[in-house]
Amino acid sequence: MISSSVPKVFCAGADLKERKKMTASEVHSYINYLRSTFSLLEELHIPTIAVIEGAALGGGLEMALSCDRRICGENALLGLPETGLAIIPGAGGTHRLPRLVGKSIAKELIFTGLVNYCVPAGEAHPKALEIAREINQKGPIAMRMATRAINEGLERDMASALDLEEECYERHLNTKDRLEGLAAFVEKRKPRYTGE
Repeated sequence: MISSSVPKVFCAGADLKERKKMTASEVHSYINYLRSTFSLLEELHIPTIAVIEGAALGGGLEMALSCDRRICGENALLGLPETGLAIIPGAGGTHRLPRLVGKSIAKELIFTGLVNYCVPAGEAHPKALEIAREINQKGPIAMRMATRAINEGLERDMASALDLEEECYERHLNTKDRLEGLAAFVEKRKPRYTGE
């Protein structure tokens, strides 16, 4: 889970006063650093959840887009205001973005797929914990392989995505967890996964 300790702000993006003092070379290095950070977040083979209370603007929204799930409070404000300042979004994550211009209130964005849940203000963190606990009950190897198949499969054509899915399934096929999950289902009990 990624969240902010600052009230009413998830992440407001770059410090534009600082950015104004940077040389073109420094800006380029900074953007590349952010892009690689967001790419690492996207490539994690564990589920990630952005907990958005308040503003998620510019690079802040791009960071949230790098997560697998986004939970926001109804007071969240999401947007890519860069073009209004004659700059463009570009640290990464925008490839997951539906057509979004300016700023939008969170409740409108659940229908676009930008957010997964929109809850009353102040309740995003408890909802994200609830979802994280549900995910924790799943088989860890299966979750890693499913997350990989989904995240990497989105970037591929159908045939290549199906090959990736098969590769992920093969890596999971002979695990103790898979057998435990099947046994628990047949025996009508809660599975005890070990990550093996």
